[in-house]
Parts: sequence; C-alpha cells; structure tokens
Amino acid sequence: MTGAPASAAGGSSPQAKGAAGASPVVGPATDVSDAPDVSGAAVDGQDAGRPPRGAKLAAAAVNQASVWNIANLLTMLRLILVPGFVALMLADGGYDPAWRALAWAAFAIAMITDLFDGHLARTYDLVTDFGKIADPIADKAIMGAALICLSSLGDLPWWVTIVILGRELGITLLRFLVIRYGVIPASRGGKLKTLTQGVAVGMYVLALTGWLATLRFWVMAAAVVLTVVTGLDYVRQAIVLRRQGIAEREAASRETEA
Repeated sequence: MTGAPASAAGGSSPQAKGAAGASPVVGPATDVSDAPDVSGAAVDGQDAGRPPRGAKLAAAAVNQASVWNIANLLTMLRLILVPGFVALMLADGGYDPAWRALAWAAFAIAMITDLFDGHLARTYDLVTDFGKIADPIADKAIMGAALICLSSLGDLPWWVTIVILGRELGITLLRFLVIRYGVIPASRGGKLKTLTQGVAVGMYVLALTGWLATLRFWVMAAAVVLTVVTGLDYVRQAIVLRRQGIAEREAASRETEA
C-alpha cells in the first residue's frame, strides 16, 4: 500500500516526485491482481462492503479443483485400468502366461487402490459427489470385466459370473431404493466378501496349475458363498430399515395431527 499521491502533498517532496514519475514495478511481494480490489474500494466507498470482484468465480474454481484430490485420482486410475486390463487379458488369445501375469498386475493395482481411496476420502475429508458416483462404478467395472473375460475364455463357469454380478448390481439398486429411509452400512461380511472375491478372481487371472489351481477353486467357492450370504443379509437389513422408516413417519404424522 502506498501513501498519499504526490498531488496531495503539493509536489514538494522528492520522494513524492520520484513515486509519481517512476514506472510501476511489481516486486516479489506485490500481486497485480490486488490492484482492482484497492481501486474499487476507494471509489466513494461504494464497494467497501462487497466481496472482491471475481470472488465467486475463484470460490467455484477452488470447489472444482477439490475434485482432483488423491482419493478421486485413485478412483480415476482404477477406471483407466479397466480397458488396459481387458486388453492384456485377451492378448494373444487370452492364454499366454506372460500377458496373464501383466493382466494380474493391473487387476492387483486396481484392487489395492480400492482399499485406499475410500479410506483417504473419509480420513482427510476428501469426499466429493464425483467420488460417490465414480467409486462404486470403478469397483463394479474392474470386477465385472475380470469375471466376463474369465467366463468368455472358459476359465470360469458363466453361472458364477452371473451370481456375483447379479448380486452386486442388485444390492446397489437396493441401496438406492431404501436410501430415503436410511443408509445400509457396509458390514464385516461384505468387506470379507470383497477381499475373497478379489483374491479368487486374481488367482483365476493367473495361469495357475497343479495344487494352486485346486486352491483357487475353493477360494472362488468361498467367495460365491459369501456373495450369496451377504447379499441375503443386505436384503434383510433393507426390509428392516424400510419398516422402521415407515413406522417413524407414521408416528410423526400422528403426533402432528394430535
């Protein structure tokens, strides 16, 4: 901030003359963007109580930039990995061990990011509308792509793929249907199901033989059982939540009428 203009001091001050005659120089501590705010506030005091020009646009830019946080970037990485995984999985006919190993690496990275993005969003208050929508889509996309590729290659029966994907899509739809009554929290069984599915599918993606191939069969069997059991439990929770919500609304309505 500068002092009074040279004209106000009668022009007798050498410093004033120097300031009046010197060309404006912006130093390291000076921001050119501050100039309109200073001049705007000095005009008859009209803008003294108003926010600086462009403040709303700047706030909107900050809100938009907040979408590009680490949690959302991990979610976007998972979405990008889906087509890459499919290409690696089906490369050279889909049975080359080297390509399958690369596909497994892409799948593993996607599963690992799935473990971290939600935790980071909740811990560091990085939850955004984009993340709420994109995260479940990314989860279903990578798992669905892996299951469909395995079934199309004949490595996994189609009924397993249908059961797992049908359960995931059905529970997602159920959550939206009962959201007016409350949110169905993720259970320990659901988290164990997700982990078991990831391990089982990852073992099928790899070209395993011998006892490892037998082991992956039993891991997948456990994943299918957990998929069905936890799915039925979510249906039960949804029914209970809906009944409680209806009862609470009816009680509130009676109190209002009374």
